[in-house]
Amino acid sequence: MSDTLRPVLEALAAGALSVDDAAAELAGASVDGYARIDVARARRQGMPEAVFGQGKTPDQVVRIVETLRGAGQGALVTRCSPEMRESLCQAFPDGIAHQAARTFRLGQAGPFAGRVAVLAAGTSDIPVAEEAIETLAFAQVELVRYYDVGVAGLHRILAVHDEVATADAILVVAGMDGALFSVAGGLFAQPVIAVPTSVGYGAALSGFGPLLSALNACAAGVAVVNIDNGFGGARAVLRTLLALTQKR
Repeated sequence: MSDTLRPVLEALAAGALSVDDAAAELAGASVDGYARIDVARARRQGMPEAVFGQGKTPDQVVRIVETLRGAGQGALVTRCSPEMRESLCQAFPDGIAHQAARTFRLGQAGPFAGRVAVLAAGTSDIPVAEEAIETLAFAQVELVRYYDVGVAGLHRILAVHDEVATADAILVVAGMDGALFSVAGGLFAQPVIAVPTSVGYGAALSGFGPLLSALNACAAGVAVVNIDNGFGGARAVLRTLLALTQKR
């Protein structure tokens, strides 16, 4: 039996899920023919389906969030335009919009156990770091942030070494040369997730420079997500925390 079917059928057999709700989870919730929401994802992964706002209209995103809320789930929208955030705030006044992160979140997921340290190499990397932080906040994770700790002043990361070392996982956000990925991978024993950003001059190639630095990190075991993908980095951290929690 597939991993998708078993949790739904077990919940149905235990009486924790009605027949209608089980059918909806297995079929997916359709939204006006342009979206099919995976309402079972929260049961499978601990986090509901995230809504990627880019390319969608504000009305489409509002309807998708309404569907998630109707399924009893929170909602996280990434890559929100200003117009999209305005529409979401009007439709859901209890939600939280974040301009720099370009996110909107309604309700919560989780909670996920664990403590995460988010390191941003430079102030220009903060928007990507904030997207990650909003994703982690949605999952109710304990987190701490350390900004402008890049290797141009190596003393800055060394000054917070002992604090960062108390985290269960470390998310590193860096552009330019991406050197902070190897430094963090060499300094700390915890899982290190690298998020390269498009910050940098011409030869940084809109993020390919730090991406290659992350992939070629001298420190072993540094995991890498896509350029500017703060959300993806945070989800990698959450998967790590979930695996650690299940083994304890």
